[in-house]
Amino acid sequence: MKGDYQDLVDEISALLGAPATLENRDFGLIAFGAHDSDDDTAMDPVRTRSILTRRSTPAVRAWFEGFGITRAEGPVRIPASPDAGVFRDRICLPVRHRGVVLGYVWLLDAEPGPAPERLAAAMEVAARIGGLLADEERAGADLSREFAAALTAGRGWQSDMAVAALRAALGPGADGLHTVVCVTPWRGEAPSVRAVPGAAAVAALPDAGSLALLVRLRTAEDLSPARTAAERLRGDAPAGIGVPRRGLAELPAAWREASTAARAATAQPRLGPVAEWAGIGPYRLLAALYHPEVDPVVAPLLAPAHAELARTAEAYLDHAGQAGRTAAALGIHRQTLYYRLSRVEQLTGLDLDDGEDRLLLHMSLKSARL
Repeated sequence: MKGDYQDLVDEISALLGAPATLENRDFGLIAFGAHDSDDDTAMDPVRTRSILTRRSTPAVRAWFEGFGITRAEGPVRIPASPDAGVFRDRICLPVRHRGVVLGYVWLLDAEPGPAPERLAAAMEVAARIGGLLADEERAGADLSREFAAALTAGRGWQSDMAVAALRAALGPGADGLHTVVCVTPWRGEAPSVRAVPGAAAVAALPDAGSLALLVRLRTAEDLSPARTAAERLRGDAPAGIGVPRRGLAELPAAWREASTAARAATAQPRLGPVAEWAGIGPYRLLAALYHPEVDPVVAPLLAPAHAELARTAEAYLDHAGQAGRTAAALGIHRQTLYYRLSRVEQLTGLDLDDGEDRLLLHMSLKSARL
């Protein structure tokens, strides 16, 4: 499919005598024509960034959309704006299919510009690109449904059927090495697969308020494709990454790992903003044991009025009960620490010299973060 886009972009470049760039409607780079010029201004910062990072900034997107390209039926000429990094005039060819804009072809403009008949021919090629994008989008939507079903079908034969359907939809790539990424919270529709490099499938899960990604990996040791995908989509939300697996048989387990890692990143910011299941430590066990009801013994300590006492107790237990290290970490005097710990014992009735009491308190404080 990528080769088809490249061939069509090259065809437009040849028609108009200028290197063309194809982006999807989210301004993610799909293909670009060869640049062969001694004119440094032909590669202004916007075009350079688009090619190197495979997308444009929100500010650049807003600038171009301000010229009505999302509604245009034909070529749109856009003047240069050095303040925005746009040093050369542009021609935008909207890529549409059945009245819906699916992307844009960009060319640098210069006087006198392409002849009208050549622009009309280029728009015909853009329409063919629109047909390809529409076909791919439909296929991606079907894959999204299959992916969501495989993650939420539960156990037993229903899960087996859902995973089998996703495997059939993915084709030979289904047996490759993958990991699952969770971004939460997530509201709205899922982005297209093309907007997320490395993603084999993307699905929004409204009931869970999360976005799920199935990301291809080259090796189990290199999770950078998953991290890149998570960073691109998460905004201010945390994200989690499951353990890499080959094939799809353990897909639901990978999703539980990814969603737990995302929750851990929310609970403990030092683990995030993108947390790996392998790196969240005790939260792996706590998530399996998690229950929304707080232990009644520890509940008084978790009241907002005692937030400082709870923080002190957690720090004390995190430092293996070593008073000197705890006091230093909290920036308080030892006597202040001892006073606060005695208040914790009074509120909870727990004995901090008792191993099981300390275990109960520590697990309760960590679990409360989830």
